[in-house]
Amino acid sequence: MKLRRLDRILLGGLLLLIVSAVAEAAELEVKDVRLRLLPGDLPAGGYFSLSNVGSQSVVLVGAESATYERVMMHRSTEKDGMASMEQVLQLELAPGQMVNFVPGSYHLMLMKRREPLAIGEELHVTLLFADGFRLPVTFQVVSPASQ
Repeated sequence: MKLRRLDRILLGGLLLLIVSAVAEAAELEVKDVRLRLLPGDLPAGGYFSLSNVGSQSVVLVGAESATYERVMMHRSTEKDGMASMEQVLQLELAPGQMVNFVPGSYHLMLMKRREPLAIGEELHVTLLFADGFRLPVTFQVVSPASQ
C-alpha cells in the first residue's frame, strides 16, 4: 500500500501525539496513594502526593472513578479557629513542584459509592488534566483512622 504525502504527514503527527502523551505520563509521579473509607454512604477521602518531574507545567482539573458517582478536588483550611472546605476546580503544578493531598489540606472527595468497597481492596481512579491527559492511579483502601 502506497501512502500519499498528506497521509504520511497525518500519520507522523498522530505518532508524535502518541509519543508526547507517553512522555508526559513519565513526567508525573504519584506516591503514597490511599483512600480513607468511611462507613455507610459517607464520602471517602483520597490522598496522594503528585510530583511534576517534567519541564512543562501541568494542570490537574479533576478525577473520576467507576466506583463513585462523583469525585471532586477539595481543600481544607483553618482560619481563626474555624475549619472550612472548598472545591478546587484546577491545580497547576510547575516543573519540579509537588503537591500533597493529605488530611487537612488538598484531597479528593469521592461521593455516592456505586458498589461495595472494603478496607484492603484497591480502587481505580483516573486523574484528569487540562490538556486531556488521563493518569490512571490505583488507591489502596484504608481505615478511617489511617493518616
